[in-house]
Amino acid sequence: MRATLVCASSALLALCAPAQLHAFSWGVSSVARGSRPARVGPHVAVATSGRSRVALMAADYYQTLGVGRSADERELKTAYRKLARQYHPDVNPSETAKERFQEINNAYEILSNPEMRARYDQFGEAGVKSGGMGGGGGGPGVDFDLGDIFESFFGGGGGGPGRGRRPRGPPQGEDLRFDLEIDFKTAVFGGERSVRVNHLETCTTCSGSGVKPGAKVSTCSTCGGTGVVTQVVSTILGRMQQQTVCPTCGGTGQQVEAYCGSCDGRGVVQRAKTLKVNIPKGIDSGQRLRVRAEGNAAPKGGQPGDLYVFITVQDDKQFRREGIDIYTDLAVSYIDAILGRRVKVPTIDGEVEIELPAGTQPGTTLRIEGKGVPKLNSPDTRGNQFIKVIVTIPRKLTKQERDAVIQLDELARQPR
Repeated sequence: MRATLVCASSALLALCAPAQLHAFSWGVSSVARGSRPARVGPHVAVATSGRSRVALMAADYYQTLGVGRSADERELKTAYRKLARQYHPDVNPSETAKERFQEINNAYEILSNPEMRARYDQFGEAGVKSGGMGGGGGGPGVDFDLGDIFESFFGGGGGGPGRGRRPRGPPQGEDLRFDLEIDFKTAVFGGERSVRVNHLETCTTCSGSGVKPGAKVSTCSTCGGTGVVTQVVSTILGRMQQQTVCPTCGGTGQQVEAYCGSCDGRGVVQRAKTLKVNIPKGIDSGQRLRVRAEGNAAPKGGQPGDLYVFITVQDDKQFRREGIDIYTDLAVSYIDAILGRRVKVPTIDGEVEIELPAGTQPGTTLRIEGKGVPKLNSPDTRGNQFIKVIVTIPRKLTKQERDAVIQLDELARQPR
Protein backbone atom coordinates (compact mmCIF):
# COMPACT_ATOMS: atom_id res chain seq x y z
CA MET A 1 0.00 0.00 0.00
CA ARG A 2 1.39 3.41 -0.93
CA ALA A 3 0.25 6.86 -0.01
CA THR A 4 1.34 10.47 -0.30
CA LEU A 5 2.13 12.35 2.89
CA VAL A 6 0.90 15.92 2.45
CA CYS A 7 0.37 17.14 6.03
CA ALA A 8 1.75 16.54 9.52
CA SER A 9 0.58 18.21 12.66
CA SER A 10 2.80 20.13 15.07
CA ALA A 11 1.79 17.58 17.71
CA LEU A 12 3.33 14.81 15.65
CA LEU A 13 6.58 16.77 15.39
CA ALA A 14 6.56 17.24 19.15
CA LEU A 15 6.17 13.50 19.79
CA CYS A 16 8.95 12.45 17.45
CA ALA A 17 12.55 12.66 18.59
CA PRO A 18 14.84 14.80 16.42
CA ALA A 19 16.62 11.63 15.32
CA GLN A 20 13.39 10.43 13.74
CA LEU A 21 12.33 13.64 12.04
CA HIS A 22 14.34 12.76 8.95
CA ALA A 23 11.99 9.83 8.35
CA PHE A 24 9.23 12.29 7.47
CA SER A 25 11.06 15.34 6.15
CA TRP A 26 11.34 14.54 2.45
CA GLY A 27 7.68 13.57 2.05
CA VAL A 28 6.24 16.60 3.84
CA SER A 29 4.65 19.39 1.85
CA SER A 30 2.98 21.13 4.79
CA VAL A 31 4.19 20.63 8.36
CA ALA A 32 1.42 22.52 10.17
CA ARG A 33 -0.96 25.38 9.65
CA GLY A 34 1.22 28.35 8.88
CA SER A 35 4.41 26.29 8.56
CA ARG A 36 6.79 26.97 5.72
CA PRO A 37 8.93 24.10 4.28
CA ALA A 38 11.69 25.20 1.95
CA ARG A 39 14.48 23.73 -0.12
CA VAL A 40 17.87 25.24 0.69
CA GLY A 41 20.19 23.00 -1.29
CA PRO A 42 20.63 19.43 -2.50
CA HIS A 43 18.89 16.99 -0.14
CA VAL A 44 18.27 19.77 2.42
CA ALA A 45 14.88 20.70 3.81
CA VAL A 46 14.05 23.25 6.50
CA ALA A 47 10.69 23.16 8.28
CA THR A 48 9.56 25.90 10.66
CA SER A 49 6.54 25.69 12.91
CA GLY A 50 5.93 28.15 15.74
CA ARG A 51 9.09 28.33 17.86
CA SER A 52 10.79 25.22 16.55
CA ARG A 53 13.10 25.12 13.55
CA VAL A 54 14.67 21.86 12.34
CA ALA A 55 17.33 21.68 9.59
CA LEU A 56 17.54 18.29 7.86
CA MET A 57 20.49 17.43 5.65
CA ALA A 58 21.29 14.17 3.88
CA ALA A 59 24.70 13.12 2.68
CA ASP A 60 25.80 14.02 -0.84
CA TYR A 61 27.88 11.02 -1.90
CA TYR A 62 29.29 12.76 -4.96
CA GLN A 63 30.51 15.63 -2.80
CA THR A 64 31.95 13.14 -0.29
CA LEU A 65 34.16 11.65 -3.03
CA GLY A 66 34.78 15.03 -4.66
CA VAL A 67 33.46 14.04 -8.10
CA GLY A 68 30.73 15.31 -10.39
CA ARG A 69 27.41 13.51 -10.86
CA SER A 70 28.51 12.37 -14.33
CA ALA A 71 31.69 10.69 -13.04
CA ASP A 72 32.40 7.31 -14.60
CA GLU A 73 33.62 4.15 -12.85
CA ARG A 74 37.29 5.01 -13.31
CA GLU A 75 36.90 8.50 -11.85
CA LEU A 76 35.02 7.08 -8.86
CA LYS A 77 37.71 4.50 -8.17
CA THR A 78 40.53 7.05 -8.48
CA ALA A 79 38.83 9.45 -6.11
CA TYR A 80 38.06 6.67 -3.62
CA ARG A 81 41.62 5.35 -3.54
CA LYS A 82 43.06 8.83 -3.01
CA LEU A 83 40.70 9.66 -0.15
CA ALA A 84 40.96 6.20 1.44
CA ARG A 85 44.75 6.51 1.65
CA GLN A 86 44.40 10.00 3.13
CA TYR A 87 41.82 9.20 5.82
CA HIS A 88 42.51 5.58 6.75
CA PRO A 89 42.67 5.44 10.57
CA ASP A 90 45.95 3.52 10.40
CA VAL A 91 47.72 6.42 8.69
CA ASN A 92 45.64 9.38 9.86
CA PRO A 93 45.64 9.82 13.67
CA SER A 94 43.10 12.66 13.74
CA GLU A 95 39.87 12.15 15.69
CA THR A 96 37.70 12.76 12.62
CA ALA A 97 39.61 10.42 10.28
CA LYS A 98 37.68 7.30 11.28
CA GLU A 99 34.29 8.90 10.69
CA ARG A 100 35.47 10.46 7.42
CA PHE A 101 36.85 7.11 6.24
CA GLN A 102 33.49 5.45 6.90
CA GLU A 103 31.70 8.18 4.94
CA ILE A 104 34.07 7.66 2.00
CA ASN A 105 33.55 3.87 2.06
CA ASN A 106 29.79 4.26 2.21
CA ALA A 107 29.72 6.76 -0.68
CA TYR A 108 31.89 4.56 -2.88
CA GLU A 109 29.86 1.44 -2.06
CA ILE A 110 26.69 3.16 -3.28
CA LEU A 111 28.06 4.97 -6.36
CA SER A 112 30.13 2.00 -7.62
CA ASN A 113 26.98 -0.14 -7.77
CA PRO A 114 25.00 0.88 -10.91
CA GLU A 115 21.64 -0.16 -9.43
CA MET A 116 22.23 1.61 -6.11
CA ARG A 117 23.60 4.69 -7.89
CA ALA A 118 20.50 4.95 -10.07
CA ARG A 119 18.32 4.64 -6.99
CA TYR A 120 20.35 7.30 -5.19
CA ASP A 121 20.19 9.67 -8.18
CA GLN A 122 16.40 9.31 -8.25
CA PHE A 123 15.48 9.25 -4.57
CA GLY A 124 18.56 10.57 -2.79
CA GLU A 125 19.79 8.94 0.40
CA ALA A 126 16.24 7.76 1.15
CA GLY A 127 16.49 5.25 -1.68
CA VAL A 128 19.64 3.51 -0.42
CA LYS A 129 19.94 4.00 3.33
CA SER A 130 19.21 1.08 5.63
CA GLY A 131 16.89 1.20 8.59
CA GLY A 132 14.96 4.32 7.65
CA MET A 133 13.95 6.74 4.94
CA GLY A 134 16.85 9.14 5.17
CA GLY A 135 16.73 12.79 4.23
CA GLY A 136 16.36 12.43 0.47
CA GLY A 137 15.57 15.28 -1.82
CA GLY A 138 11.91 14.67 -2.61
CA GLY A 139 9.45 17.50 -2.95
CA PRO A 140 5.84 18.01 -1.88
CA GLY A 141 3.59 15.05 -2.50
CA VAL A 142 6.38 12.46 -2.85
CA ASP A 143 5.08 8.87 -2.67
CA PHE A 144 6.41 6.59 0.04
CA ASP A 145 5.75 3.14 1.42
CA LEU A 146 3.97 3.12 4.77
CA GLY A 147 5.90 -0.04 5.64
CA ASP A 148 9.17 1.92 5.47
CA ILE A 149 8.05 4.25 8.26
CA PHE A 150 7.01 1.44 10.61
CA GLU A 151 10.19 -0.49 9.91
CA SER A 152 12.24 2.60 10.73
CA PHE A 153 10.49 2.62 14.13
CA PHE A 154 10.41 -1.09 14.90
CA GLY A 155 13.75 -2.06 13.37
CA GLY A 156 12.41 -4.41 10.69
CA GLY A 157 15.22 -5.46 8.40
CA GLY A 158 13.23 -7.56 5.96
CA GLY A 159 12.70 -7.02 2.30
CA GLY A 160 14.98 -7.57 -0.63
CA PRO A 161 17.92 -5.49 -1.76
CA GLY A 162 15.67 -3.60 -4.15
CA ARG A 163 13.95 -1.98 -1.15
CA GLY A 164 17.17 -0.32 -0.03
CA ARG A 165 17.49 -2.37 3.20
CA ARG A 166 20.28 -4.72 4.16
CA PRO A 167 19.32 -8.38 3.61
CA ARG A 168 20.06 -11.04 6.20
CA GLY A 169 23.30 -12.92 5.68
CA PRO A 170 25.79 -12.45 2.82
CA PRO A 171 24.30 -10.71 -0.22
CA GLN A 172 23.67 -12.71 -3.38
CA GLY A 173 25.41 -11.83 -6.62
CA GLU A 174 23.43 -10.14 -9.38
CA ASP A 175 21.92 -12.07 -12.29
CA LEU A 176 23.14 -11.13 -15.77
CA ARG A 177 21.45 -11.13 -19.20
CA PHE A 178 23.01 -12.13 -22.52
CA ASP A 179 21.15 -11.88 -25.86
CA LEU A 180 22.05 -14.70 -28.28
CA GLU A 181 20.93 -15.00 -31.91
CA ILE A 182 20.93 -18.49 -33.43
CA ASP A 183 20.03 -19.86 -36.87
CA PHE A 184 16.80 -21.71 -37.63
CA LYS A 185 18.24 -25.23 -37.74
CA THR A 186 20.15 -24.80 -34.46
CA ALA A 187 16.85 -23.85 -32.82
CA VAL A 188 15.27 -27.00 -34.24
CA PHE A 189 18.03 -29.53 -33.62
CA GLY A 190 19.94 -27.87 -30.77
CA GLY A 191 23.68 -27.43 -30.50
CA GLU A 192 26.39 -25.63 -28.57
CA ARG A 193 27.35 -21.97 -28.76
CA SER A 194 30.14 -19.95 -27.15
CA VAL A 195 29.25 -16.70 -25.42
CA ARG A 196 31.65 -14.15 -23.95
CA VAL A 197 30.45 -12.30 -20.88
CA ASN A 198 31.89 -9.65 -18.58
CA HIS A 199 31.03 -10.39 -15.00
CA LEU A 200 32.30 -10.10 -11.44
CA GLU A 201 34.44 -12.98 -10.21
CA THR A 202 35.71 -13.74 -6.73
CA CYS A 203 39.03 -12.00 -6.11
CA THR A 204 41.79 -14.62 -6.16
CA THR A 205 44.10 -12.49 -4.01
CA CYS A 206 41.83 -12.40 -0.96
CA SER A 207 39.51 -15.33 -1.87
CA GLY A 208 36.56 -12.96 -1.75
CA SER A 209 37.07 -11.76 1.82
CA GLY A 210 38.14 -8.26 0.80
CA VAL A 211 40.94 -8.43 3.39
CA LYS A 212 44.60 -8.02 2.49
CA PRO A 213 46.39 -11.37 2.95
CA GLY A 214 48.06 -11.42 6.36
CA ALA A 215 46.10 -8.44 7.66
CA LYS A 216 44.57 -8.65 11.12
CA VAL A 217 40.80 -9.01 11.41
CA SER A 218 39.22 -8.43 14.80
CA THR A 219 35.73 -8.40 16.20
CA CYS A 220 34.08 -5.00 16.02
CA SER A 221 34.23 -3.35 19.44
CA THR A 222 31.11 -1.28 18.81
CA CYS A 223 28.64 -4.08 18.06
CA GLY A 224 30.51 -7.04 19.52
CA GLY A 225 30.50 -8.81 16.15
CA THR A 226 26.72 -8.76 15.64
CA GLY A 227 26.82 -6.13 12.89
CA VAL A 228 23.95 -4.18 14.44
CA VAL A 229 23.51 -1.71 17.26
CA THR A 230 20.37 -1.09 19.30
CA GLN A 231 19.06 2.40 19.92
CA VAL A 232 16.10 3.65 21.91
CA VAL A 233 13.99 6.08 19.88
CA SER A 234 10.92 8.13 20.66
CA THR A 235 7.94 7.56 18.38
CA ILE A 236 4.28 8.52 18.34
CA LEU A 237 3.66 5.21 20.11
CA GLY A 238 6.23 5.78 22.85
CA ARG A 239 9.88 4.84 23.35
CA MET A 240 10.95 1.77 21.40
CA GLN A 241 14.11 -0.09 20.56
CA GLN A 242 15.45 0.04 17.01
CA GLN A 243 18.22 -2.01 15.47
CA THR A 244 20.42 -0.36 12.85
CA VAL A 245 23.54 -1.35 10.97
CA CYS A 246 26.67 -0.82 13.01
CA PRO A 247 28.28 2.47 11.87
CA THR A 248 31.78 1.22 12.70
CA CYS A 249 31.93 -2.03 10.72
CA GLY A 250 29.09 -1.42 8.26
CA GLY A 251 27.27 -4.56 9.41
CA THR A 252 30.14 -7.02 8.90
CA GLY A 253 30.85 -7.44 12.61
CA GLN A 254 34.57 -7.13 11.95
CA GLN A 255 37.27 -4.49 11.92
CA VAL A 256 39.92 -4.95 9.25
CA GLU A 257 43.52 -3.84 9.56
CA ALA A 258 44.04 -3.50 5.78
CA TYR A 259 41.85 -4.21 2.76
CA CYS A 260 42.86 -6.14 -0.35
CA GLY A 261 44.48 -3.92 -2.97
CA SER A 262 43.42 -6.08 -5.92
CA CYS A 263 39.71 -5.60 -5.36
CA ASP A 264 39.70 -2.49 -3.14
CA GLY A 265 38.18 -4.53 -0.36
CA ARG A 266 35.11 -5.51 -2.35
CA GLY A 267 36.01 -9.19 -2.70
CA VAL A 268 35.17 -9.28 -6.42
CA VAL A 269 36.85 -8.14 -9.64
CA GLN A 270 35.56 -7.57 -13.20
CA ARG A 271 36.69 -10.18 -15.74
CA ALA A 272 35.70 -11.48 -19.19
CA LYS A 273 34.88 -15.16 -19.60
CA THR A 274 33.91 -17.45 -22.48
CA LEU A 275 31.20 -19.97 -21.71
CA LYS A 276 29.77 -22.92 -23.64
CA VAL A 277 25.97 -22.80 -23.75
CA ASN A 278 23.97 -25.89 -24.70
CA ILE A 279 21.00 -25.05 -26.96
CA PRO A 280 18.18 -27.57 -26.44
CA LYS A 281 16.14 -28.92 -29.36
CA GLY A 282 12.98 -26.98 -30.13
CA ILE A 283 13.85 -23.67 -28.48
CA ASP A 284 12.18 -20.58 -29.94
CA SER A 285 12.54 -16.79 -29.95
CA GLY A 286 11.73 -15.12 -26.63
CA GLN A 287 12.68 -18.13 -24.54
CA ARG A 288 15.66 -18.04 -22.21
CA LEU A 289 18.28 -20.39 -20.84
CA ARG A 290 19.55 -20.25 -17.28
CA VAL A 291 23.23 -20.87 -16.64
CA ARG A 292 23.57 -21.28 -12.91
CA ALA A 293 26.25 -19.42 -10.93
CA GLU A 294 27.65 -17.63 -14.01
CA GLY A 295 26.29 -14.20 -13.12
CA ASN A 296 28.13 -11.78 -10.87
CA ALA A 297 30.03 -13.25 -7.94
CA ALA A 298 28.93 -12.11 -4.51
CA PRO A 299 31.32 -10.61 -1.96
CA LYS A 300 31.91 -12.12 1.48
CA GLY A 301 31.05 -15.66 0.43
CA GLY A 302 27.51 -15.03 -0.86
CA GLN A 303 25.92 -17.11 -3.61
CA PRO A 304 26.79 -15.96 -7.16
CA GLY A 305 24.02 -14.84 -9.48
CA ASP A 306 22.89 -16.66 -12.61
CA LEU A 307 23.36 -15.89 -16.30
CA TYR A 308 20.16 -15.73 -18.37
CA VAL A 309 20.62 -16.23 -22.12
CA PHE A 310 17.71 -14.77 -24.11
CA ILE A 311 17.23 -16.45 -27.48
CA THR A 312 16.40 -14.86 -30.84
CA VAL A 313 15.97 -17.23 -33.83
CA GLN A 314 16.87 -15.98 -37.30
CA ASP A 315 14.22 -16.24 -40.02
CA ASP A 316 14.72 -18.95 -42.63
CA LYS A 317 14.19 -18.30 -46.35
CA GLN A 318 12.52 -21.65 -46.93
CA PHE A 319 10.74 -22.60 -43.72
CA ARG A 320 8.54 -20.76 -41.26
CA ARG A 321 7.57 -22.00 -37.86
CA GLU A 322 4.41 -21.90 -35.79
CA GLY A 323 4.88 -23.65 -32.47
CA ILE A 324 6.25 -27.10 -33.29
CA ASP A 325 4.85 -27.16 -36.85
CA ILE A 326 6.72 -26.03 -39.95
CA TYR A 327 5.19 -24.44 -43.06
CA THR A 328 6.66 -24.23 -46.53
CA ASP A 329 5.55 -23.60 -50.13
CA LEU A 330 5.95 -26.03 -53.03
CA ALA A 331 5.79 -24.79 -56.62
CA VAL A 332 4.57 -27.38 -59.18
CA SER A 333 3.74 -27.08 -62.86
CA TYR A 334 0.12 -27.11 -64.00
CA ILE A 335 0.83 -30.42 -65.74
CA ASP A 336 1.96 -31.99 -62.44
CA ALA A 337 -1.11 -30.59 -60.71
CA ILE A 338 -3.42 -32.02 -63.39
CA LEU A 339 -1.83 -35.41 -63.87
CA GLY A 340 -0.38 -35.97 -60.41
CA ARG A 341 3.02 -37.53 -59.79
CA ARG A 342 5.73 -38.02 -57.15
CA VAL A 343 7.56 -34.82 -56.34
CA LYS A 344 10.53 -33.96 -54.10
CA VAL A 345 9.79 -31.74 -51.11
CA PRO A 346 12.42 -29.93 -48.95
CA THR A 347 12.20 -30.60 -45.21
CA ILE A 348 14.49 -29.64 -42.33
CA ASP A 349 15.77 -33.24 -42.47
CA GLY A 350 16.50 -33.08 -46.20
CA GLU A 351 14.48 -33.79 -49.34
CA VAL A 352 11.74 -36.40 -49.29
CA GLU A 353 9.40 -37.69 -52.01
CA ILE A 354 5.65 -37.40 -51.67
CA GLU A 355 2.71 -38.32 -53.88
CA LEU A 356 1.04 -35.30 -55.48
CA PRO A 357 -2.56 -36.37 -56.19
CA ALA A 358 -3.97 -35.88 -59.71
CA GLY A 359 -6.13 -32.79 -59.96
CA THR A 360 -4.42 -30.95 -57.10
CA GLN A 361 -5.88 -27.44 -56.83
CA PRO A 362 -3.83 -24.27 -56.30
CA GLY A 363 -3.51 -23.52 -52.58
CA THR A 364 -4.01 -27.13 -51.52
CA THR A 365 -2.17 -27.94 -48.26
CA LEU A 366 -0.43 -31.28 -47.84
CA ARG A 367 0.89 -32.67 -44.56
CA ILE A 368 4.00 -34.70 -43.74
CA GLU A 369 3.82 -36.14 -40.24
CA GLY A 370 6.82 -35.98 -37.92
CA LYS A 371 8.83 -33.49 -39.98
CA GLY A 372 8.21 -30.51 -37.72
CA VAL A 373 10.14 -29.17 -34.73
CA PRO A 374 10.99 -31.37 -31.73
CA LYS A 375 8.96 -30.41 -28.67
CA LEU A 376 11.08 -28.53 -26.12
CA ASN A 377 12.08 -30.84 -23.24
CA SER A 378 10.44 -33.75 -25.11
CA PRO A 379 12.57 -34.16 -28.26
CA ASP A 380 11.03 -37.50 -29.24
CA THR A 381 7.79 -35.67 -29.99
CA ARG A 382 7.85 -33.71 -33.25
CA GLY A 383 5.36 -31.53 -35.03
CA ASN A 384 4.28 -31.81 -38.68
CA GLN A 385 5.27 -30.07 -41.88
CA PHE A 386 2.52 -28.42 -43.91
CA ILE A 387 3.09 -27.81 -47.60
CA LYS A 388 1.10 -25.26 -49.56
CA VAL A 389 0.95 -26.15 -53.27
CA ILE A 390 1.61 -23.24 -55.63
CA VAL A 391 0.61 -24.10 -59.22
CA THR A 392 2.77 -22.25 -61.72
CA ILE A 393 1.32 -21.09 -65.06
CA PRO A 394 3.82 -20.52 -67.89
CA ARG A 395 3.91 -17.00 -69.31
CA LYS A 396 4.88 -18.21 -72.79
CA LEU A 397 4.00 -21.38 -74.74
CA THR A 398 5.56 -22.90 -77.82
CA LYS A 399 3.25 -23.48 -80.81
CA GLN A 400 3.16 -27.19 -80.08
CA GLU A 401 2.29 -26.57 -76.39
CA ARG A 402 -0.40 -24.07 -77.39
CA ASP A 403 -1.98 -26.52 -79.85
CA ALA A 404 -2.03 -29.20 -77.15
CA VAL A 405 -3.74 -26.84 -74.66
CA ILE A 406 -6.34 -25.84 -77.29
CA GLN A 407 -7.01 -29.47 -77.99
CA LEU A 408 -7.37 -30.11 -74.27
CA ASP A 409 -9.76 -27.17 -73.98
CA GLU A 410 -11.92 -28.54 -76.82
CA LEU A 411 -12.09 -31.94 -75.15
CA ALA A 412 -13.06 -30.31 -71.86
CA ARG A 413 -15.99 -28.49 -73.53
CA GLN A 414 -17.51 -31.67 -74.95
CA PRO A 415 -20.42 -33.09 -73.00
CA ARG A 416 -19.58 -36.04 -70.87
